[in-house]
Amino acid sequence: MTDAREQLIKYISDEAVFHGDFTLASGRKATYYVDLRRVSLDHRVAPLIGQVMLDVIADIPDVFAVGGLTMGADPVAAAILHQGAARGATYDAFVVRKEPKDHGRGRQVEGPDLAGKRVVVVEDTSTTGGSPLTAIAALEKVGAIVVGVAVVVDRNTDARERIEAAGYPYYAAIGLDDLGLS
Repeated sequence: MTDAREQLIKYISDEAVFHGDFTLASGRKATYYVDLRRVSLDHRVAPLIGQVMLDVIADIPDVFAVGGLTMGADPVAAAILHQGAARGATYDAFVVRKEPKDHGRGRQVEGPDLAGKRVVVVEDTSTTGGSPLTAIAALEKVGAIVVGVAVVVDRNTDARERIEAAGYPYYAAIGLDDLGLS
């Protein structure tokens, strides 16, 4: 385990895991909630997320850009972009809106032109895989080649199975065991 990953796990455990009764975006009930925005937007933790996620996607060849469905993916993609640049990597980032804009250029995918480019969809946490799959549908409409889905925290529900069943490799940096939640 890398030092950055150990530090990231500690920050998430200490500052982003809440216990109680919660309803997840999927509608499922849970006795804990991992609120990654508590740390993904923190100046101490965002660089760690970028470093750890760079390691997660390092073996995927020829990735042009990373991003996903706004808002959970946005700080993750930005962290990868910035930490990648610090390492000499050239990952760009993109944002996928839930719906196309109803004004301007009417775009659903913002950022560089992704037609014919290899991209990785990122997410902060994933329960059902719905957000990455929504992002994938929008990306494929603009001609992007989705080569994987990478999440910071996998809730160990059915996200991996749904994404892999749809034909995409699934990568997770941290699991519930790492956070003492299994």
